[in-house]
Amino acid sequence: QLLESGGGLVQPGGSLALSCGFSGGTLAYYTVAWFRQAPGKEREGIAAIRSSDFATYYTDSMKGRSTISRDDANNMVYLQIKNLKSEDTAVYYCAADLHLNVILRNGSYFILSEEYDYWGQGTQVTVSS
Repeated sequence: QLLESGGGLVQPGGSLALSCGFSGGTLAYYTVAWFRQAPGKEREGIAAIRSSDFATYYTDSMKGRSTISRDDANNMVYLQIKNLKSEDTAVYYCAADLHLNVILRNGSYFILSEEYDYWGQGTQVTVSS
């Protein structure tokens, strides 16, 4: 099971720290990724962190404004996002899978959401003044 928290209302230019709690298994075995879905838009990947070596992968969606990290001892994965914009308003999800499910295409990373087996229910992030 995955459970996101940390969403809320934030002003443009602000920062937010999202958390993803993992239960029912051993987090250390899983790659975890963050996604978001805005109203009327497709779900898009933000970042992924690999299980074996904590290697991180960022898509272009929030590159330079997001940082993914994990604490396997406490079964937690985090996403810190800064310089938020109104277009960042979305439901943010974490997902886990035993495989990385990240591809590199034309110099950019893409996270294959359809390959992730386990999903949280999402946390709403609203960026507004």
